Amino acid sequence: MSGRYRVGAALAGAAVLTAAGLVAANWATADDAKRQVVDGPRVEPTKLVGPAAKSSVTAEALETELGSRAIGSYYDSAGDLVVAVSDAATAELVRAAGAVPKLVRFTASELNSVQAELNRLAVKSRPGKVRSWYVDPISGTVVVSVPKGARDVLTERFLERAKRHGDQVTVRTVYGKVVPTADDFSLRGGLQVDKNTGYVCSLGFNARSSKGTRVFLTAGHCTNGKPSFSRNGYILGNTVTSSFPGDDFGSVDVIEGWDQQGYVEGWGSGSVAVYGTASPTVGSELCKSGKSTGWTCGRIVANNVTVNYGNNRIVRGLFQHTACVESGDSGGANMTGHYAQGITSGAALIDGKCLDKSNRPNESYSQPIEEALRGTQTSLVLGS
Repeated sequence: MSGRYRVGAALAGAAVLTAAGLVAANWATADDAKRQVVDGPRVEPTKLVGPAAKSSVTAEALETELGSRAIGSYYDSAGDLVVAVSDAATAELVRAAGAVPKLVRFTASELNSVQAELNRLAVKSRPGKVRSWYVDPISGTVVVSVPKGARDVLTERFLERAKRHGDQVTVRTVYGKVVPTADDFSLRGGLQVDKNTGYVCSLGFNARSSKGTRVFLTAGHCTNGKPSFSRNGYILGNTVTSSFPGDDFGSVDVIEGWDQQGYVEGWGSGSVAVYGTASPTVGSELCKSGKSTGWTCGRIVANNVTVNYGNNRIVRGLFQHTACVESGDSGGANMTGHYAQGITSGAALIDGKCLDKSNRPNESYSQPIEEALRGTQTSLVLGS
C-alpha cells in the first residue's frame, strides 16, 4: 500500500523485554474519513458508578469553584459524589451544590504543602523504596505507600521526614514491586506498537496537532530516547515529543497509509468509541486497554499521585486505579465510559503479574489524558 514501508527482519525478530525493562506500547487512531471503519461490533462500555461521565465534569467543576477550600472529591459506594472540606461554611456550599460534604481535620493548603515537600525531598535525596504519596480526600491526609519489609536507609530516612508531619500523614503498607509496564493497518487504542529498540508498548489514543499532523499518544517512558515505532513489521513513525520522568507521556507521528480511528480496542468485546475526555474522579469506574492484559476494569482510588519507579525515575500527577496492568500495557488507553481518562504508566507486580493474581488489590498508575494533550499540543481523534 502507498505510504507503508516494511521493517527489516532484524526488528521483526527482536526479543521483547516484559519483566524489568521499559516496554513500549500500541494504540488506536482514526482518519476523519474513516472513523466508522472498525473491525468487530461496537459495544457499550461497562456501566459506571454515579451519573456516568457527566459526574466527573460536575466533580471537576465543583472543585474548581471551591478552589483551595476543597481537599478533593470521590464517589462513595452508593455512587454519591463526596467532597472533602475542612470547614462548615464550605460544607454548606457543597451540600447546596447537590454533593455530600465530608469534614476533615486538615486544609487543602496544609496537605498540598506536605506533598510538595515530599516531592522536593524525593528529588533531592531519593525516596528509597517508598512507592507513592498523594493527598487522599477519603482519609483527609497525605497517604504514603511503602512496600512490606522495606527497611533500607533511604526508605527509613524518607519515612522519618514524612512522619514529622504527624497526623497529616498516613503510612500504608503495600505489596509487589511497581514498574513501568511498557512491553492490520487500523490503529486503535490498546493495540501493540513496537520500538526499534526491541521493546513493545501499547497505543493510547490517536490525535491531531493544530496543523493537522497525525500522531498517536503513548507513555513517555515508551518514547524516551526518541525511538521510531512500527506495527506488524510496518513503519508507523518517529517520536515527536517525550516527557519522562516527571510526567509520563509522548507523541509519535503517523505516516500516510495507516487508518487512525477514534476507537479503543475491546479485545473480543468490540471497539469503544472515544467521545471526549474526562478528569479522573476517585470512585469512578475505569477500564483500560493494553496489548498484554487486554480489556480490564477497576476503580480510580487516588489522584495527583507521585510514584517512585526507582533509579531516580519519579513521576508526579498520576492517578491510581485497580484495573489489572502488566508489562507491555504501557501507553494503553484508559476509559471511563466513552471518555478518555489517561494513558497507562505502570503498576505494582508480583512475579510479573498484577496483584489480583496474588489475591491482593491491583495497584496501577496512569497519566491523565488532559495533561498529555496540553503537553503535546494535540486534540483527540474522536469516534462516532
